[in-house]
Amino acid sequence: MTVKTTDAAGGPAAGAQPAGAAQPARPSRWLGPQRRTLWFWVFVGPFALGLGLFTYVPLAWSVYLSFFDAHNTVSPTDFVGLGNYTSMLTDRAFLSSLGTFLLFTAFIVPATYVLSLSLALMVNRLRFAQAFFRSVFFLPTACSYVVASLIWKLSLFNGVRFGLANTVLGWFGADQTAWLSTTDPPWYWLVIVTVRLWLQAGFYMILFLAGLQRISPQLYEAAAVDGARPGWQVFRHLTFPQLRATSVAVVLLLVINAFQAFDEFYNLLSDARGYPPYARPPLVYLYYTALGREQNLGLGSAGAVILALIIAVATVVQARWFGLGRKED
Repeated sequence: MTVKTTDAAGGPAAGAQPAGAAQPARPSRWLGPQRRTLWFWVFVGPFALGLGLFTYVPLAWSVYLSFFDAHNTVSPTDFVGLGNYTSMLTDRAFLSSLGTFLLFTAFIVPATYVLSLSLALMVNRLRFAQAFFRSVFFLPTACSYVVASLIWKLSLFNGVRFGLANTVLGWFGADQTAWLSTTDPPWYWLVIVTVRLWLQAGFYMILFLAGLQRISPQLYEAAAVDGARPGWQVFRHLTFPQLRATSVAVVLLLVINAFQAFDEFYNLLSDARGYPPYARPPLVYLYYTALGREQNLGLGSAGAVILALIIAVATVVQARWFGLGRKED
């Protein structure tokens, strides 16, 4: 027996189905249409789980440890409140490490900015083999900081007459130099800055190349019609202003990366004689504080939280100062 449905004219209504016909299955709220929600979590779930377990949980636990006296333990019971923060902010060694960071930033940020922008301008003007040179300059970015530091230390600037740097100096009759010695002059700064330049200049070159390729050729044609001379005049009044947003992003990333300097300082200067044990960048200082002889995890965690707040404040101040995110950018 079937149930008939009629319309106003007495005929069967459109879309009427027999009483025994199966109703179409509704999509599950958890699976979504065509099971797209399910496949989304299949692919994203493992990465989200790893991010939570190995990033956010350690961060939260580090903040927790910063309020306890945690010597040689990750499950302390002696609550000290803000005592670790007070000790850190009054520790001359920690303040000295921040001074080391400022000096390193003063060297590496302008040098990387100028070098990467220069490479981008040269590669962008190439009419052939542009992809080859772009790849060559970007390739060092894939190299490990530890490996590069050891190459600089054991081969290029090893301080003996067979090292590459001293060999080149010998060609000009100069005496060999102990590059990683902490005595005056502090040549180790040259070693640290050059290895960081070699590692990161190619990455920022790619960012500048992307910014250069976004500039409309019509602007250069209009500048030529107005009588602008190619070269410095066009770069100063046209190219450089058009790279403002890219420049702001590059400077922000450079400052943040300078805060995170660790591998080159640790691998190049860990066994340098006469070098103050804690007058190093903040991460090296925190490494020795939390994982050194005392293993003061509470004090190290407090320093890590302070450093994270400094990075956040510095980033926000720079972004507001340079106007990052404005509509005209």
